[in-house]
Amino acid sequence: MSTRTPLVAGMDLGSTGLKLLVRDADGTELVVEQVPTPWRSGADGTADMPADRLLAAVQELLIAAAARLAPVTTEPVAAIAISGMGESGMLIDARERAVGPAFAWFDPRGAAQVAAFPRVVREEFAGRTGLPLGSQVSAAKLALLRDEGLDLRGLRWLNLPEFVAMSLGARPVAEYSLASRTGLLDQDSGAAWDEMLAHLGVTDSLLPSLVAAGTDLGRTGAWLPGPFAGAAITVAGHDHLVAAEAAGPIPLGRYHVSMGTAEVLLRVVDAPLGFDARTRLAGGLINEVRHIVPGRHVLVAGVKTGLVLRRALQLCGIRDRAGRDRLDAQVMALPYAGALPAGGIAVSGARNDDGVLRVTVRTDEVSPAELFGAVLRHSNDEIARLIEAIDAELPPAGSALLTGGWADMAAVQRARAEVLPRLAMSTRSQETAFGAARIAATLLDPAAQHTAPDRTEPDHTAPSHTAPPHTAPPHTAPQHTAPTDRPERARVG
Repeated sequence: MSTRTPLVAGMDLGSTGLKLLVRDADGTELVVEQVPTPWRSGADGTADMPADRLLAAVQELLIAAAARLAPVTTEPVAAIAISGMGESGMLIDARERAVGPAFAWFDPRGAAQVAAFPRVVREEFAGRTGLPLGSQVSAAKLALLRDEGLDLRGLRWLNLPEFVAMSLGARPVAEYSLASRTGLLDQDSGAAWDEMLAHLGVTDSLLPSLVAAGTDLGRTGAWLPGPFAGAAITVAGHDHLVAAEAAGPIPLGRYHVSMGTAEVLLRVVDAPLGFDARTRLAGGLINEVRHIVPGRHVLVAGVKTGLVLRRALQLCGIRDRAGRDRLDAQVMALPYAGALPAGGIAVSGARNDDGVLRVTVRTDEVSPAELFGAVLRHSNDEIARLIEAIDAELPPAGSALLTGGWADMAAVQRARAEVLPRLAMSTRSQETAFGAARIAATLLDPAAQHTAPDRTEPDHTAPSHTAPPHTAPPHTAPQHTAPTDRPERARVG
């Protein structure tokens, strides 16, 4: 089969897997590939990722996608957009080479540095940055690296999607929605926050030029696997925001709920809510930051549902999809509240500042299905708390769309319908990668740039066929000499 319409690709750098989706101009998905995110796990829940491991995984992903695309079409990919997790990034030197690993957003290191922030930084942090103060923010990891002896002066910070885009051939930039996750950005001014920079001992050169999602950043290098060489390239932005816009502008009165390793509850707002509202929201672990749509902001509330669900599965010896499907049926055979005596099992750990699964059992007959149901009810309680805090600042949302890797489980859908209004399900398995591909398409058609969200409630995501992901074992990327017209740097090749 051959297609003659322009192809676009979206890459999603997720906490569990790196995904790549290729689609045609009509939105038909041709290839979906996935490889594991190559974290290096350590003691006490720490996790980081050296640049060479990340780029080797990206190369593996591109090679596998190119191989699967070849029987389908001979057309090259005309544009590619990179999305991914926030709070995780690389420091690069003047030669655009990473000087250390990326920390996972859930890595707990940096708490001591946060406690040592100057009083004015701690007091104003939430109101300035729109983020709750904690070790999750990139600024905490930067302070940690400084205290461990790394001289931050002259270095630049790139979030993971920005770093991968640069390694594919883009110019280095800071995209607004990703920069909003760092703790370095003043949400009202849109510029770097001077007090935080001063504490870190750096200037605003720590951040490259700030750009909107979808900005044309050049072309991918000729060294990339066949169909991906020479494509227009951009940074799509923070993964949850990209997923929310996958089917077009999200209405202002809708919750977009994405359930991956983290579960994120998202609402779009017309404009920043201001210092005082951001401070109040941060007290409930809710962010107010810049959206991928220029001029818009979003409320982003997270819980670690996927993380504790995964650990519950592992505790029960379930590590494959077939086992998960059997468990799903067993949970659905129980009532939503379970069949144990009241108080027979208690679960905690889903709060965004926690993530440690704790199970207290006070009765017999606690099956894997009862445990899984208890985790879902516990996370429902956390979602309800977040909605209450958001409703104190905005009119209540009238609908919700559930997406993400856990959203196809009937037990998850039943649980979220208990707390989310007029819940609908997305029909896509790779919402973020599809959303990134949609942004890539705007590089080919400037008239398709982001528009302001409607105030109405359009139909939810249309059906779309998705090829099953394929996971290949990691390998080491070969070394290459960088092009002579730009500095030597880490790159895919």
